[in-house]
Amino acid sequence: MDRPPRAVLSATLLVLFSACCFGSIAILITLGTRSGARLIDLLLWRYAVAAVLLAAVSGGMRAFRLGPSRTVKLLVLTGGGQAAIAFVTLSALKYIPAASLTFLFYTYPAWVAAISAVRRTERLTTVRVIALLLSLSGVAFMVGVPGAGGLNPTGVALALLGALIYAAYIPMMGHLGGDLSPAVTSTYASVGAAAIFLAASLAAGPLNLHFTPVALVCIALLAVVCTVFAFIAFLRGLAVIGPVRTAIISTIEPFWTALLAGAVLGQVPGPRTFVGGVLIASAVIVLQLAHARGSKRG
Repeated sequence: MDRPPRAVLSATLLVLFSACCFGSIAILITLGTRSGARLIDLLLWRYAVAAVLLAAVSGGMRAFRLGPSRTVKLLVLTGGGQAAIAFVTLSALKYIPAASLTFLFYTYPAWVAAISAVRRTERLTTVRVIALLLSLSGVAFMVGVPGAGGLNPTGVALALLGALIYAAYIPMMGHLGGDLSPAVTSTYASVGAAAIFLAASLAAGPLNLHFTPVALVCIALLAVVCTVFAFIAFLRGLAVIGPVRTAIISTIEPFWTALLAGAVLGQVPGPRTFVGGVLIASAVIVLQLAHARGSKRG
């Protein structure tokens, strides 16, 4: 059923807004750590605050009446995956700029295709091979030749590891979330991640309750804007324009990060970063357009 043009426009703007929210995470983490806060504390309070807010918008406690076994599985697997992705990926900020991190992380759609082929759940078609080559070429452009002004290899490895974990995390979330609303599944993921970061923070010393004003603002924005608002806007847009358009529109995220990094952090990306980013975004678009054509034929 065709949607009214105004509804499509509104949905497109919602997806653009969510992509910009998600693309701001690396910038806020950088500002927070520069103000003296530890990465682990920023992530702990981001997920703790977001969990409370997401639970409130999920419809109350009735939505969370699951069996003990499933509850534990959701908390451990979705929360653990979320914690691993956030910590591994954002740890790369110690070594590479925020814009480069986001571009590298956006190789994950290509890794999803590769993992699906290895598991034989989906074939690695010619289109997907082309997308993989585009994505890896984009990585090569940004990394450069060792000793020739390329990115720090440790930061690159962490960013790519985060992308690989996320590529495996997406189908797992779909399987575990099954009959639950996305908001409920996300609440479990946030609660689980907050619990893991709380344990890690306590293991490193007393719980940090004292932050600079800059860090407090960063935590609030991470929780409210980059988690709750971004998630709700994304889902509302997705419901109207579907997954293909949503994914294509969401490729604005790394470019938003690059622009924001230049404006806020002074990390002006060079030509090589933009070329790499265009190639990676092209890989995502190739995959999504191929899927769209296949759906029409079906």
